[in-house]
Amino acid sequence: MPLPKEQIYTVDDIYDLPDGQRAELVDGQIYYMAPPSRRHQDILSFLHLVIGNYIHEKKGNCKIYPAPFAVFLFEDDRNYLEPDLSVICDKGKLNDKGCNGAPDWVIEIVSPGSKLMDYYTKLGLYRSAGVREYWIVDPMRKNVLVYDMEHGEGPVTYSFSDVIPVTIYPGFSVDFGRMDS
Repeated sequence: MPLPKEQIYTVDDIYDLPDGQRAELVDGQIYYMAPPSRRHQDILSFLHLVIGNYIHEKKGNCKIYPAPFAVFLFEDDRNYLEPDLSVICDKGKLNDKGCNGAPDWVIEIVSPGSKLMDYYTKLGLYRSAGVREYWIVDPMRKNVLVYDMEHGEGPVTYSFSDVIPVTIYPGFSVDFGRMDS
């Protein structure tokens, strides 16, 4: 008896999901996402504000987008991600649907159900797509793993009480100690 064929999904299947249902697509497989916790949203809001203010104050060319924001890492219809934060410096990658190609900086905030995806699957995807810097923020461990993929460095582990330098913005750092608990 032949083995059953594996269903291969496309971006169209993501767009056909019922309203309110969020999922990501990796190599044609759908991964559903649970709603984020309040702590997750606190961290997301803190980082979005700090990074967005820095870009604005420096009159930078980069744009920052919080999830849900579509990132199409490759020129295919089998991969669709929604990083928690995406910083894109090449505005030519942006259109009304999201970002086509690798963001310069991606931040993922780990949820109980996303550990394998954030630590392994997305790390490989972001690295192969050309993301320059990748942060994995883990609220349970109260640490941040920083990958400087542009220079082949990392990971460097920081705690939530550290000041973390941002590789793509020399001279800029994020003081996690200022984040409300």
